Amino acid sequence: MIVDMVNEPGETEKARDLLRDAIESLKEGFALYDDDRRLVMFNQRYADMNKGVADILKPGLDWEILMRETAKRGIYAEAIGNEEKWVSDRLNNGVEFIQDYELVETDGRTYLVSVHPTNLGGFVVTREDITDRKQIEADEREGDLLIRTVLDASSAVVVMARIGDGQILYRSPAALELFGNTKTAKDHYVNEEDRADFVTEMLADGQVDDYRIAARNAAGKIIDISVSARFAEFKGEEVIVTSVIDLTEQLEAEALIRQVLEACPVPVQMTKVETGELLFRSPETIALLGEVENSRQYYVNQDEREDYVKRLRMNGFVNEHRVQLRDQTGNAFWAAISARMIDFKGDEVIVSNSRDLTEELALQEELESQREMIFQNEKMSALGELLAGVAHELNNPLSVVVGHSLMMREEISDPDLAARVEKIGASAERCAKIVKTFLAMARQQPSKIEQVDIASIVETAADVAGYGSKSGEINIASDVSHDLPFIDADADQITQVLINLIINAEQAIKASGTGDLIKVSAHVADNKEAVQIIVKDNGPGIPENIRPRVFEPFFTTKEVGEGTGIGLAFCHRIILSHGGQIKLDESSGAGSTFKISLPLSEQSRVEPETADPAKSDKYDLKALVVDDEVDVGELTSEILKREGFEVDFVSHGSEALELLSKNKYDVFLSDLNMPGIDGQEVYKTLKRDFPDMLEKTAFVTGDTMGETSQALLQKSGLPYVEKPVSPSEFRELLKKLLANQKGKGNGK
Repeated sequence: MIVDMVNEPGETEKARDLLRDAIESLKEGFALYDDDRRLVMFNQRYADMNKGVADILKPGLDWEILMRETAKRGIYAEAIGNEEKWVSDRLNNGVEFIQDYELVETDGRTYLVSVHPTNLGGFVVTREDITDRKQIEADEREGDLLIRTVLDASSAVVVMARIGDGQILYRSPAALELFGNTKTAKDHYVNEEDRADFVTEMLADGQVDDYRIAARNAAGKIIDISVSARFAEFKGEEVIVTSVIDLTEQLEAEALIRQVLEACPVPVQMTKVETGELLFRSPETIALLGEVENSRQYYVNQDEREDYVKRLRMNGFVNEHRVQLRDQTGNAFWAAISARMIDFKGDEVIVSNSRDLTEELALQEELESQREMIFQNEKMSALGELLAGVAHELNNPLSVVVGHSLMMREEISDPDLAARVEKIGASAERCAKIVKTFLAMARQQPSKIEQVDIASIVETAADVAGYGSKSGEINIASDVSHDLPFIDADADQITQVLINLIINAEQAIKASGTGDLIKVSAHVADNKEAVQIIVKDNGPGIPENIRPRVFEPFFTTKEVGEGTGIGLAFCHRIILSHGGQIKLDESSGAGSTFKISLPLSEQSRVEPETADPAKSDKYDLKALVVDDEVDVGELTSEILKREGFEVDFVSHGSEALELLSKNKYDVFLSDLNMPGIDGQEVYKTLKRDFPDMLEKTAFVTGDTMGETSQALLQKSGLPYVEKPVSPSEFRELLKKLLANQKGKGNGK
């Protein structure tokens, strides 16, 4: 912006416009002062460069006022703290002495200021912003200093020398230490011709990298060096800047590395990518893969090497790449290759390590088998909870049916009526056994463990399953030695497992029309710690896609209404509850093969008891029964009465405790889950108020699955029977209770 104090018309105004335009176009800040040192005009750049006082820049502004105001406002760094002296120096020196004066403002900007007197007594002030130029100069100085400092402090061997005579213009301290205080670069070479060849090599491409040559160090010893060099210009002449690497330690290290690799306990090798040529192989590699002429011979399938190389080129590395190789004997095996691609003497080279996966894959297969077993266990646990709930609801009514039918067998003499009762009892007992089996599987433990002869179990299962195949179309054969060791098991449950497997095989053979033989065999396992039972058929087999699901609860391939998908799941649960294993052998060829492993008994064979459980001594004792299920309680009472007991029956826990406070009892049978005072409260009261009754008390319950019930039975240690209960089981319980009392001197 240009402002003047005169406004003349005509040519003068035109001339002033031209002057204003010329001044405004200047790159420097421009201001004109008259002979009274007052501002006449200035351009916009002058105002921009004086932004700290731009608000007072107006025509007529006195130079002294401008100086004092800039000092007062702290615009110039050198004026801060001594404003008056700074202003006096500016005024006393006069404007004619100010030429190219560098003025630094507090905001960091630097201006080159000059004052030019005019012929009429005034003066012109020019300002040039040289901040960027000063910064560039400072950066260059700092950069030069930094480079020299870095080179002087670094361990790099750097030499700058003339091209022609080789005179050294600069050398780093590391170069001085390596070559000594030589005058020319020629002195570094063993032969002068070597430097000439080196320069000729440089002239071809303008540079060299990793130029290997023999040199002489400061001690006069010949060493191998690697030289990389570039042309540069220094003070108007062309020079060569070289970086030198002493290869002495590297060559020693390479020799050491080779020695280490040859002693390395893992298979390591180097091969060319394109040709497969072998550059290095450790002894372990030779031991694993044998003596070959080319790395391509390792591969069972050559296409797999092509895929391997493709992945290497794409990423520069591979980790744990699985491939089939041939070992030193020519046999195929799975290996994992980890490799990196490097440049070695101008060639693409693979550095690789091969790992034999034979043992690892075997372990993975075993872990997968264990994982599948855990998975099946989890499913069976969920199924067990469902079955436990269903079984519990059936316990009480089944107890009534089983108990009364058994008692009626002992009372009825009419053959026809006895036959009917026998059918009712048999069906009820069958239902009771199923319910108890459900509960046993839900508990993940057998219901009745005893030493059993596996040979008799296999024969029984084969006979029972054979009843459904009377046509002779399917032959069910057994191959079991009768001198097999005993196992600890629930004979009924193991028999049921074998029957289930045989029936499944029969149904598959009949449905497909393929096969005619089912064979059940048993022998001692190779580890001598278990008996192995094998159920094998020559039927259609199990499709590969459904084999992993055969033990899954509710999974079935049968039509709706023909199968529930529970059978094999139950088998799986029963065998696991016995501490054994059951699996489908997928390597047995045609047909299906199930293998069961059960641990041997640790005790000697015990001859089974021959006593008739239906017969017992009669007692002349008193019993108390409490059960919220009246029918069950009455049945229990009737059984006790038949044994000669005088019985008090109540259906509430509070009533039972009241009777205990009034009467003496020889036997106390209590339900667990009852409204109001339940088995837990009954036990607490007995322990507190009637401790002598604890050895006379037993629980009769249909719930042994609940956490509370399990905790109470474990905590109390009292005997118990599980509903549905037969009269014989009650009699065994009574014998146990009375035997305990007799052992302590309390029996009658």
